[in-house]
Amino acid sequence: MRRVAGAVGITAMAIYRHFPDRDSLLNALADEGFRELAERLRSRKYARGFGKRLVEMGNVYLEHALENPRLFELMFLRARRGARQFPQDFKAGKSPTANVMIEAVQEGMRRGYFRKGDAWEVVFEMGALSHGLILLYLGGRLAVSKERFREMYRAAFARYLRGMRK
Repeated sequence: MRRVAGAVGITAMAIYRHFPDRDSLLNALADEGFRELAERLRSRKYARGFGKRLVEMGNVYLEHALENPRLFELMFLRARRGARQFPQDFKAGKSPTANVMIEAVQEGMRRGYFRKGDAWEVVFEMGALSHGLILLYLGGRLAVSKERFREMYRAAFARYLRGMRK
């Protein structure tokens, strides 16, 4: 907490007035990251096709992660008290990012674009694919440029969605 306080130019005690402990501060940062990502997902105009719309959403997700790698790790990799869990929290509508994507998946299934299935599982799987690829890249496990990684990510996401097609 002292390092954080020093980095932002306040005393550690000032942080403790708002956050009782380090975990509370980290949860607040992660929650803000989710709010920001959900807002970016909601505020964008998307293509009309379901597949294209989800690929574009995946791109928003990717860019947020590349712009905020440490925040992304905090949001999706670190164990945190109160972090949302699949399936109960997702199906209860508590995931601000999945809530945006579920609409496109459900509509695609209703209209026969995607095969019928558990739409929440599909959204979770898309997130797992994204998280896995992004975390491998951020962890230095892919010896490719950022642009080449973007290409690989987009291709993998498109392949997954093609597999969902009816």
